[in-house]
Amino acid sequence: MIETRREAERAVLVGIIYPGQEEREVNEYLDELAFLTETAGAEPVRRFVQKLDTPNPRTFVGSGKIDEIAAFISENRIDIAIFDDELSPSQLRNIEKDLGCRILDRTNLILDIFARRARTSHARTQVELAQYQYLLPRLTGMWTHLERQRGGIGLRGPGETEIETDRRIIRDRISLLKDQLKKIDTQMATQRKNRGKMVRVALVGYTNVGKSTIMNLLSKSDVFAENKLFATLDTTVRKVVITNLPFLLSDTVGFIRKLPHDLVESFKSTLDEVRESDLLIHVVDISHPGFEEQVAVVNETLRELGSASKPVIMIFNKIDAFTYTKKDEFDLTPVQRENISLSDLKKTWMGTDKNYKSVFISAKTRQNIEELRQLLYEEVKQIHIQRYPYNEFLYDTGLH
Repeated sequence: MIETRREAERAVLVGIIYPGQEEREVNEYLDELAFLTETAGAEPVRRFVQKLDTPNPRTFVGSGKIDEIAAFISENRIDIAIFDDELSPSQLRNIEKDLGCRILDRTNLILDIFARRARTSHARTQVELAQYQYLLPRLTGMWTHLERQRGGIGLRGPGETEIETDRRIIRDRISLLKDQLKKIDTQMATQRKNRGKMVRVALVGYTNVGKSTIMNLLSKSDVFAENKLFATLDTTVRKVVITNLPFLLSDTVGFIRKLPHDLVESFKSTLDEVRESDLLIHVVDISHPGFEEQVAVVNETLRELGSASKPVIMIFNKIDAFTYTKKDEFDLTPVQRENISLSDLKKTWMGTDKNYKSVFISAKTRQNIEELRQLLYEEVKQIHIQRYPYNEFLYDTGLH
């Protein structure tokens, strides 16, 4: 039997430079969209960018740019056009008609990746709910095959159109999935209560910054880690012991710029691990050119979750990407971002901010992992002492 490998779908990426944005910033956004596209299994072939004050209400970009994209698509066997913003139902229809290929927006792309990554029934239920909530306002009669799931005579109301039937079927499915998630949320809340009063620590951060790798290092477990976006969807909780001090460590789904609201809502029970934690470990990929914006995105998401006031350890990961070479005293060329020493990194805002404790590590080469373990031990110990003050003398004598 001859095995044939399916060719990756070819995609073009489309973005807008808004007033006040630099082209470099938009290129970083499209770099992330390209990574999302590759994670979903497609090949980004070309990017199209246009400066606009606001998106065109009909076709997102201007008519001239749409014509340019359409010409490229027809000449280069392009399967999908992917837009770096959420498109309205009418924009989706108009663009599909003009370009003659499948259209995805950023939200739909992220939902597709989540659907591929969902491994447990809990994650699959969460993703399915978010997908249906996204699809409901965008129905154009393409989901009539769902009618067969209803089966039976007399289920369609008198005079009800096909599109109304589709909407009713999807609304029923959304209602059923919400009920299922309520039961799962209740079960997970019970599990969290049954863990007792152990200190709980949650790993948070932008997607693909190395949270799962750090989880594996600290807990000596084998959590799935991969250099792709959203490698982790299901929260993993492990018991970790440092110098005989036990605590619970959870790895959570990565955050991302413009994370779809429906996903945040449907993943509420997963994010409850963050809400109910005593300490957050915010992991940052310091080698990423836009890491400061990624930090801001995570902090904003934590504010939305009501978790911004929790104590935080900032882990600046991937310091192995920096190659420091001592400059000659007569060399007047500026120090490049990649050419900076660890001591210089610690003198920046990353190492001097009083709102959190920080540590600079490489999970890949295990550099400074012991420093991280010691800092984590001290922070967990302080929380433990506040919770069990009568045990404080045990830490001084080493009897805990």
